[in-house]
Amino acid sequence: MTSTVGPRPPQSKRIRIEADSEAVQRDLSRLVLTLVELIRQLVERQSVRRMEQGDLSDEQIEALGVTLMRLEEAMTELCERFELSPSDLNLDLGPLGTLLPRS
Repeated sequence: MTSTVGPRPPQSKRIRIEADSEAVQRDLSRLVLTLVELIRQLVERQSVRRMEQGDLSDEQIEALGVTLMRLEEAMTELCERFELSPSDLNLDLGPLGTLLPRS
């Protein structure tokens, strides 16, 4: 039995995905803000751990505190701007639970 391999015939139908541009923008904003919130929480925990171990000077503690407060305020403003609640940022990972700890 001999088979010939030749060019594939063009597909008669192309699959098109129709997406609402507003939904795409909102979902992308949600993803980016989720990542920023995850990093913010990790930095906050690391800062607290270093502070409790005595690894930071008083000036560093003060600077970290101010920075983390400003970042939290910025996150609140961005969530309001994109009409997202903090719970919208906590992605459900199925059997693994949620991405962010529940507060």
